[in-house]
Amino acid sequence: MSQVFKYGEDRLTVATALDIAAGRIRGIISPSVMQRINTSHAHVQAIVQEHRTVYGINTGFGPLCDTKISEEDTRALQYNILQSHSVGIGAPIPEDVARLMLITKVQALAQGYSGVNPATVERIIWHIDERITPLVPEKGSVGASGDLAPLSHLFLPLIGLGEVYYKGRVMPMGEVLQQENKVPVILGPKEGLALINGTQFILSFAVTAVARLYNALEAADIIGALSLEGLMGTAKPFDPRLHAIRPYAGNQLVAQRLDTLLKGSEIMASHADCGRVQDPYSLRCIPQVHGASRTAWKHLAELTSIELNAVTDNPIIFSEEDTISGGNFHGQPLALPLDYATVAAAELGNISDRRCYMMIEGRFGLPKLLIEDAGLNSGFMIPQYTTAALVTENKTLCFPASADSVPTSLGQEDHVSMGSISGRKLLQVIGNLEYILAIELLYATQAIDFRRPLQSAPVLEACHQFVRGRVSFAKKDRIFANDINALHKIIADQSFVRAANEAAAAHQINLNGSYEEQFRLS
Repeated sequence: MSQVFKYGEDRLTVATALDIAAGRIRGIISPSVMQRINTSHAHVQAIVQEHRTVYGINTGFGPLCDTKISEEDTRALQYNILQSHSVGIGAPIPEDVARLMLITKVQALAQGYSGVNPATVERIIWHIDERITPLVPEKGSVGASGDLAPLSHLFLPLIGLGEVYYKGRVMPMGEVLQQENKVPVILGPKEGLALINGTQFILSFAVTAVARLYNALEAADIIGALSLEGLMGTAKPFDPRLHAIRPYAGNQLVAQRLDTLLKGSEIMASHADCGRVQDPYSLRCIPQVHGASRTAWKHLAELTSIELNAVTDNPIIFSEEDTISGGNFHGQPLALPLDYATVAAAELGNISDRRCYMMIEGRFGLPKLLIEDAGLNSGFMIPQYTTAALVTENKTLCFPASADSVPTSLGQEDHVSMGSISGRKLLQVIGNLEYILAIELLYATQAIDFRRPLQSAPVLEACHQFVRGRVSFAKKDRIFANDINALHKIIADQSFVRAANEAAAAHQINLNGSYEEQFRLS
């Protein structure tokens, strides 16, 4: 692990955050950033010693903001807040998402506006480096005064409480501290509040979603092109002139990718003069639908990039004389684009299901149900039931959580974002989408085999061969769940898209052209 990321100094990106979480890059605090953190910590100490009243340092929290806390009780206040706010319920969030929460919190604290002790930041980095990741329940945040409940669970281990993933097991943090010969962190004034105020739960789901949705978008274009070949569709709707007169960048990118993917295909050339006037929308309008989802992804990616380098706790410490109790913890800036991206991901699945249905109808020279002996064999009838079920499940998840707000904290927090729910729902929808795309890929490769001996275009031919290395052509009924799971794996682990990109590079084909910078995951 040679690469190093400097928290609070380097700009954190989605890709870098994921690399740190995976252990490919190590995050450190440079001496200059450590000095910045220490200066902010000194400001808080001065505020306590001089008995200035500042929210969360020497006052209660939320509706108790007018309750003064004595200097001797300010430390106890920080322990109390971590314990009283640890009210999350439900299954633990994925371990990698919890690790992203640690990483994004360190980046926020390293900006030097939170007043925490440098030793506290170093202990969080120790958790990241040693992969001692806290268990965080999935439910309980309303995404407004920060992600209070999940962040409280995330940082209970600092004071020796809660549970963590440790060497492949779930263990109480107290036992881990004994094994590691360490003692709990002693929290000072404001530290508990700085740890649990922030959007790191919402943000970490956004980071994960940006990467997974990007992969799904890339896969959807390739699989859509394979389906179009299998259905003997036309590439005319991908003509750049058509998209130049309605110049949405997302649409133009998808049209260019499809046109490039299909160029040189024997299958496409074989029916150039077939007399078919136009294709159904799920083929003809791939650029418009996939492109709109690309645009939604880009919006989420841009705002996630801002949030990755933002300070989202409260109050903000500019100096010992200058503190602001504001609302940077409010999750609305991410809640709205997360809900937008949820609809975008669901629509990718919607149009994919339509292409699946078309391939089993027995049209355009394909056998009914994509099987040679339909009747004795049900063929590929039932996998489309699964896509239909997943598409409908995704639709039920598209209600925007950010459209709701329930007052909390005795009315002090009277408008909340519910962005934590938006983030969790988006990952559920993407998870369903990956299975829908796997089923379309199963159908498309089966359909193309009925066009043999004609060959696909180079990249698509390589993709077909990649699939056939895992799932064979179906001559009769079998347990298709095994095929679906095998193809889901290569979509979810990104190896399918990598195989396509490697084939493109080998043939010196640029799939993204001039739009690469706009829509690249960086």
